[in-house]
Amino acid sequence: MIVAKRKPFDEIKDMLKGYKKVLNVGCGTCVAVCLAGGEKEVDVLNAELDMARRLEDNPIEISGFTVERQCDREYLEALDAVVDEYEALLSMACGAGVQFLAERYPKKPVFPAVNTSFIGVNQDVGWYEERCRSCSSCVLGMTGGICPVTMCAKGLYNGPCGGTNNGSCEINKDQPCAWYMIYERLAAQGRLDCIMDVVPPQDWRNQTPRTVIQPGYKKPEAA
Repeated sequence: MIVAKRKPFDEIKDMLKGYKKVLNVGCGTCVAVCLAGGEKEVDVLNAELDMARRLEDNPIEISGFTVERQCDREYLEALDAVVDEYEALLSMACGAGVQFLAERYPKKPVFPAVNTSFIGVNQDVGWYEERCRSCSSCVLGMTGGICPVTMCAKGLYNGPCGGTNNGSCEINKDQPCAWYMIYERLAAQGRLDCIMDVVPPQDWRNQTPRTVIQPGYKKPEAA
């Protein structure tokens, strides 16, 4: 199961500062179970954003819509009829869900409201494609919903290397260059200024197993 934790409120508010009408999309599976992005959490965040923007005399019209799973394309069809009404989308799903949302609606800015913290194993055999490295520092809001950590062979945060070649990666002509895709997506949205935002080096030390305890809960006492 994927475990996530809501981003700091000020970070979410800052991402949405230029938008007046936003749809907050929740996910009814993993992030709902871990109390980070289900229907209840969508309502709570929307109320907080509405109040904060009113106090700043910059009101926002924000609605909520929770789908069964954002990481399955079939469940996103339910949004097709309403997405055009909004300037931007806020996703409370994991990084994979954010990317599927951004892929389905490439003309709409999609912003992540949670940081994907880690992925729990599923004891079954299947075919899976990695879209999120659960790095706990989600940058999908500034990269057009395309993850440079997983989609770039070198995991580059700040633009392409010298090996990008006509939209492909130097390691394989069938592997798209993540930063070419990011550039094209941001250009289509009129947000190329985001590509100039510099992401500081990440601290990958002490990669021990991580634990997330959501606000309002505490770790059970040892027996």
